[in-house]
Amino acid sequence: MSLVIPRDADVTMAGVNGGGWVGPLGTAKPASPLATPPPTWAALGRLTEDGLVRGWDEDSTEFRSWGQTAPFRTIITKSNRTFKVACQEINRPAVMSLWNRIPEGSLTPDVDGFVNFAETATPVPDRRAWWFIVLDGTTFRGFYVPQGEISNREDETYKNDELATYNMTITAYPDDAGNTVYHTYKVATVDSPSS
Repeated sequence: MSLVIPRDADVTMAGVNGGGWVGPLGTAKPASPLATPPPTWAALGRLTEDGLVRGWDEDSTEFRSWGQTAPFRTIITKSNRTFKVACQEINRPAVMSLWNRIPEGSLTPDVDGFVNFAETATPVPDRRAWWFIVLDGTTFRGFYVPQGEISNREDETYKNDELATYNMTITAYPDDAGNTVYHTYKVATVDSPSS
C-alpha cells in the first residue's frame, strides 16, 4: 500500500483580477457576484497590483491550572476583520469621498471647475457598505461587508516616478444579525478526497 497525498490545482486560487465597490450604509449585497453591481454601488476603480488583503486581528486569553503549563481553555477576546486596498484612481468622486470622510455631493465643481472642501479636526463615523470580488478564471470569491469603515489611511505620496495612491484599511463591524462579512464563492468541485 502506498501513501496518496491529494492534490488538485483546480481548488487553488490566485487573485488574478478583482474590484471593490462602496455604497451607503444599508445597501444590499449585489444579487449576482459576476454582474456589475447596480448604481447604488460606486466603484473604487483601479486598485494596485497588491490586490485585496483580507486580514484578521485577534487576541485571546489562555487559562491554565496550577501545575500545568498547557492551557485548558482559550477565550477569544478580540476578533476584527479587515480589508486592505490601494486605490489608484484618487480623483474618482467615490474614492475622494471615502478618503476625506465627506459626502460625495461636497465634491461638486464650482462654475470655474474647482472643487473645494475642508478637512475637519473632529471627524464623525463614516460607515458604509462594501463589496469586494476576487477572480481567478471561473473561480471567484465575493465579500460583502454591510457595515465597514476606513480605520487606517497610509501616507499619500506625490512624485514624478509613481502614481499617488490611497492605501486604506477597512474594518468590518457587526450588522443587526451580528455578522461582519458575508461570503459568496464558486470553486471547482473536488472529485474525491483521494484524487
